[in-house]
Amino acid sequence: MPEFITINKQKIGLGEQRTVNLNIARLPTYTSIDLPVLVYRAHEDGPVLLLTGGLHGDEVNGVEIVRRLIERETVIPQKGSVIAIPIVNIYGFIQNVRGLPDGKDINRSFPGSKSGSLASLLAYTLMNEIIPEIDFGIDFHTGGADRANYPQIRCSFESEKAKELAEAFQAPVMLHSGLISKSFRSAVHKKGKEILVYETGESLRYDEYGIEEGIKGTKRLMHSLGMLDEGATAKTTKVFNSSTWIRTKNAGLFITKCKLGEEFNKRQVLGSIKDPYGDLNSRITAPKDGMIIGINNCPVVNKGDALIHFAFNK
Repeated sequence: MPEFITINKQKIGLGEQRTVNLNIARLPTYTSIDLPVLVYRAHEDGPVLLLTGGLHGDEVNGVEIVRRLIERETVIPQKGSVIAIPIVNIYGFIQNVRGLPDGKDINRSFPGSKSGSLASLLAYTLMNEIIPEIDFGIDFHTGGADRANYPQIRCSFESEKAKELAEAFQAPVMLHSGLISKSFRSAVHKKGKEILVYETGESLRYDEYGIEEGIKGTKRLMHSLGMLDEGATAKTTKVFNSSTWIRTKNAGLFITKCKLGEEFNKRQVLGSIKDPYGDLNSRITAPKDGMIIGINNCPVVNKGDALIHFAFNK
């Protein structure tokens, strides 16, 4: 851990706590948009951990996890440093939308550009102001519109360090997820550092169980890194190396007979597609053994829509 962490030309020394505001841009009203970065440094040497929420503006569970970690002072380490950014995408958060005013996804805009789109500028700011100062990170996410996720930690099993960090987190589910081009996780990996992705719940809806599991996992990880003297109670994690979505072959009304976190057997009936007039009754059956880690909560579906996300081992 360096003697000073430097963000936006501000130096934060050992034992200090500071909020650094990164100016991103202005709204058309000329209101300034700043990105608050909270820095907590212990007096003793140790790792630097980044906690980010709200990379997608409507993913409130990630924002709430980081907020509660701050409120409960869990982010104050006994060794090392924590950099916390509760809301990365201020624009999307204000408007309750996933992306930015230009319609772009920050998580497909890394490593970004100082002269590019707004999404690219935000990505560039993170990569140049924050990432050089950290060792590891957890990026907290929420499922998309109408799609809820069971609490899960995602990392590439091809990285031994990422896998080790994920094992220490002890989420209910640990899932292999390959690096996606231009994603935050991929860009940081290319810098020789690892970011874990934690997913839970549905956009614009609090998932209390998943929020608390995210907090407990963070405490376990910080304890394993020597940043906290005490962690949360150990938890059994189900580990999967693959996942896929079951898609509907028919349009209609999706009636579920399963729930998040449920384990099932091959050929088990998980739901059905019915038409509004009582003629169609198409069963949705499991193609193999697995566990439900995501589900589409919208009852009205079109042919090809994703219904059930399940994890399995090849």
